[in-house]
Amino acid sequence: MLLATISACTGAERTASRANASSTDAGAQPAVAKALKQTDLRHGLAPLDTADVVQVASLQGAMPNLAAGVRGLDTPTGPGTVTLVAPERARQALIQAREARQKKDWVALDAQLPEARADLLLGAYAEYWKLYQALQDNSQLTPEGQIRAFIQKHHGTYLGDRLQGDWLVVATRAGNYSLAASLGPLINTDATEKCSLLHAMHMTGQPVSASQALDAFKPVQACWVMLNQLSKSQVVGWDDIEPQLRAIVETNKTAVARRMASILFTPAEMTQYSAMMKSPKNWLSGRGAPATRAETEITTIALSRLAYGDQRDANAAYVESQWASRLPQQNIEWVWSQFGLIAALNLDPNAARWYRRSGTLPLTDYSHAWQVRSELRQPSIDWARVASAIQRMSDRQAAEPVWVYWAGRADAARGDQASANKRYASIADELDFYGQLATDELGKTPSLPPRPEPVTAAEIKQARNNPGLRRAVELFHLGWRPEAVPEWVFAVRGLNDRQLRAAAELAREEHIYDRVVNTSLLTRDEVDFSQRFIAPFEGKVAQKAHEINLDPAWVYGLIRQESRFITDARSHVGASGLMQLMPATARWVANKIGMSDFRPSSVNDFDTNTILGTNYLSMVLNNLSGNEVLATAGYNAGPGRSISWRSTLSAPVEGAVFAETIPFTETRLYVKNVMSNTIYYSMMFTGKPQSLKQRLGTVTPAPGRQASLP
Repeated sequence: MLLATISACTGAERTASRANASSTDAGAQPAVAKALKQTDLRHGLAPLDTADVVQVASLQGAMPNLAAGVRGLDTPTGPGTVTLVAPERARQALIQAREARQKKDWVALDAQLPEARADLLLGAYAEYWKLYQALQDNSQLTPEGQIRAFIQKHHGTYLGDRLQGDWLVVATRAGNYSLAASLGPLINTDATEKCSLLHAMHMTGQPVSASQALDAFKPVQACWVMLNQLSKSQVVGWDDIEPQLRAIVETNKTAVARRMASILFTPAEMTQYSAMMKSPKNWLSGRGAPATRAETEITTIALSRLAYGDQRDANAAYVESQWASRLPQQNIEWVWSQFGLIAALNLDPNAARWYRRSGTLPLTDYSHAWQVRSELRQPSIDWARVASAIQRMSDRQAAEPVWVYWAGRADAARGDQASANKRYASIADELDFYGQLATDELGKTPSLPPRPEPVTAAEIKQARNNPGLRRAVELFHLGWRPEAVPEWVFAVRGLNDRQLRAAAELAREEHIYDRVVNTSLLTRDEVDFSQRFIAPFEGKVAQKAHEINLDPAWVYGLIRQESRFITDARSHVGASGLMQLMPATARWVANKIGMSDFRPSSVNDFDTNTILGTNYLSMVLNNLSGNEVLATAGYNAGPGRSISWRSTLSAPVEGAVFAETIPFTETRLYVKNVMSNTIYYSMMFTGKPQSLKQRLGTVTPAPGRQASLP
């Protein structure tokens, strides 16, 4: 299944409104200018000239309310458009409206709405919250007129597009397919909206293919409803659903698998499926060869489930003796691939042996990736098998730098250095883990890309006056990250490299460091490492690192991955601050280092967080033999897991192999990103070339033991 991607766009907005037409006389100009300058300076904005205000006010047929103030905006055609800054009472009403929304107190939200609308920069949020709630309330008629007016008024903006998507979903759910189909396409879509639109299109007679449906599919309600309908209409059939079911089964998402199975199987067959999933071995006991396609598939899944648990070897023998001759060869080969996959995820050295029994059967990209990893973990790597597994991946996955690199290594190991170098050269310009390793393999001296021409003050001003970015900045300063991030992402869609870099500089000026990095990463040709690898806080992080003999480049590389330099970042598991410390870990480290004034509420404080984080990182490093790869993994997943993963090695492996075969996806990506970041920060700080392969070094086997750190 393809993951739905979140897109975003830059949109125009209505940037001014009529207010107090009685203020149109020219004699008000000096007062207007004074109000402008005071308001703009307070918000860190360049003040507009009085002439600009008068020009725009005359175009609108009214002068702005002086109590409200105004801020300047540059349009694509030049300066002159303005948007009003709401009185303080309007902003407070907006804040109270948001609090009411969070409490689901819709009466209170209604009460704040008239005043909140006067916040011309952000007031649309209060109206959006109200209309969104009205869409969800089945006890009242949908206020279609108000919704259409909002969408039209805010056409091309994040909220306008979002409300249109919300309406599309609700209309599809209500069976109003013609309305829903008329509301697409959207600028910014998620899986729910994509599946709702495809459902509506199908129900109104528009062509929808199985591939469109499966590409959009994610396990959310709207997609299940769509897939059920397309199955009933025979747009998708057995050959479409069976691979999806197997792909879900192999990730052990049993609830999702059951729902997918219910589309494939009849109710009677689902009874058998449920019994099989409850106890595969018992269900298989006493059964003969399956007689139908459904029975064959359920039996195949049952055998694959025997790969779980500590009886894998015995269960494999059972599969071989009792079932290998009763099922089609390709089904048995898939079963062996599942034994290989589950073994690989458990770092079982037998994983490669079982994968090899799957023959040349095409597997999911996920399974082929673990097939390669299982071979890389062998004491003596069979590079021909590595190459074969990569060749069987989809073209899209095989083209990813990770697999291009390992295919190159396979070429080189088998004596085809020319082919290997060609592969390395194709990814050496990638500014990531495998691009760096490819550079090392080519024998080139690593270097930073040349810094492009700095963005100008005029370009930064244009970014500052972008309506969407302006809203996002204001939302960030309110601390409303759930609203601010999508508003920003929407605003930078479609910008060219210069505009993206200017937006990143705006974020730097506003101390919104995650947007500096993430926005600069979107550029294609102009690569600005001062943005992509920003090192904020005026050397204070480096100072804390030096105090306990840690490499500042490694600490910065870790923080960039952990929090993107957001001091109050909080993860879904409760980790906090720049260095993302769990509360229990923070308390433990504070006790260890004698931080007598530590309070849980201070964990987001810059000094407290960096002192505790760097000390903990130092402890993890010392506990793991001074190996940065192991310590980086241990910082993310816990030192005990690094110890456990290391203990499964049967021979020393390259640091790159250890990193690539970490069984936790999050930790695997984390380690590769942190170590890649570290190389770039090191080159920026020292001005000297750095080799990633050399830094990764070798990870040697060591017996398992109890971790002495949390």
